[in-house]
Amino acid sequence: MSAVARRITGTMHPEGCHRQGPGSFEGWYVKVVTPDLGQRWAVIPGIFRGLDGTDEAFVQVLDGGTGRSWYHRYDAAEFRGAADRFDVSVGPNRFTDRGFDLHLPQLTGQLAVTSRLDPWPVRPWSPGVMGWYAWMPSMECYHGVVSFGHSLAGVLEVEGSPVDFAGSRGYIEKDWGQAFPAGYLWAHSNTFRHSDASLMASVALIPWRGREFRGFIVGLRTGGKLHRFATYTGARSADLRVDDDHVTWTLRTRGPGAHWQLDLRAARVTGGLLHAPIRTQMHKRVEETLDSTVEVRLSRGGRVVFEDIGDAAGLEVHGDTDRLLATSENT
Repeated sequence: MSAVARRITGTMHPEGCHRQGPGSFEGWYVKVVTPDLGQRWAVIPGIFRGLDGTDEAFVQVLDGGTGRSWYHRYDAAEFRGAADRFDVSVGPNRFTDRGFDLHLPQLTGQLAVTSRLDPWPVRPWSPGVMGWYAWMPSMECYHGVVSFGHSLAGVLEVEGSPVDFAGSRGYIEKDWGQAFPAGYLWAHSNTFRHSDASLMASVALIPWRGREFRGFIVGLRTGGKLHRFATYTGARSADLRVDDDHVTWTLRTRGPGAHWQLDLRAARVTGGLLHAPIRTQMHKRVEETLDSTVEVRLSRGGRVVFEDIGDAAGLEVHGDTDRLLATSENT
């Protein structure tokens, strides 16, 4: 496959493996939450290719109930991934749209995906969560939503004890590129108290043509509809604040007609430490929790059309947040 064909395939299949060169990473964030919220896990298979040739595959594990985390390193030759679909293997561990086969010290067994994955729609003019930015060849970090939500079934040995995951809720993201942003906020929940909604919200420092801007992507999936608030849609942040207890964010659309507004308030709680990529190594530590709550209100023209609270929420507040908050959203 030529480089151009590989680029097109990768852009149109954000869920697939992009097979990048030195100084790159690729990772899939696989989240599982049981109906009673008692088991909350994130399992992250991936590959890191160092500039000096020190490549490694990995599977990270985060126990959202306790905040413990583990990084399992594998030889890079033990990593395999399909270019045009979600099918990733690291050692004996495999992740596909049909289920997950886990052979880890913390989690062992098989989980079946019992419903179809629900990805962020991919179109040639807007291939996935990044919109037209996905076609830009020089982005520091690319992002994809492989599934806003899906059902799971199966039994896993959780540190030696069998746990039934029947009726669990799953979520899958994807990141790839050169490094994580220098500063970013990220939140997700698809276990809401009164609805089947799913939220993904991210804002980050984006290097762009010798300078940087504050770029964001927010998707609220509810009632069979995806509400998009993103830099490339022309939406803007009316308010963005971070303190010791909460992340508070208000977004508004622009243009003719009644404007949409999205209000988010996520609780900051202690989490576990995950490994994140920088250009020279895979071992910068990032704190993430699966124990946050996120309050969500969507309104149009002042009328509330959705309001709920998401539990077992993932939340990351990382890097130079002061710079992030001070940076303009103008590209």
